Amino acid sequence: MKPTDAELEILHVLWAKGPSTVRQVHETLSQSRDIGYTTALKLMQIMHEKGLLSREEDGRSHTYTAAVSQEDTQRGLVDRFVETAFRGSASKLVMQVLGQHKTSREELDEIKKLLDNLDRE
Repeated sequence: MKPTDAELEILHVLWAKGPSTVRQVHETLSQSRDIGYTTALKLMQIMHEKGLLSREEDGRSHTYTAAVSQEDTQRGLVDRFVETAFRGSASKLVMQVLGQHKTSREELDEIKKLLDNLDRE
């Protein structure tokens, strides 16, 4: 499953707000970028056809829900990214991220805890 950037934006809205109409999704997206209502509608119809969204029909109104979980989608995107950009090396990804970005003490502590837990398993 490979949602496009625009599809991911819609998924983020639905993950955050829950089941929503096209109008509600459009209003949320319009706060951060210029997107037409018909563009949002068409994207959501395509996402429904692809199985990314489920749709509940009530007369003329359609309520859409994310049919994929945020965790599964993120896991798939990260797996694909690590495979294509770092030839499957998670350590190269981590080294790149930690070397390029300011990491807080709290984040480093969380990373250490995660590593300790992985080491125990």
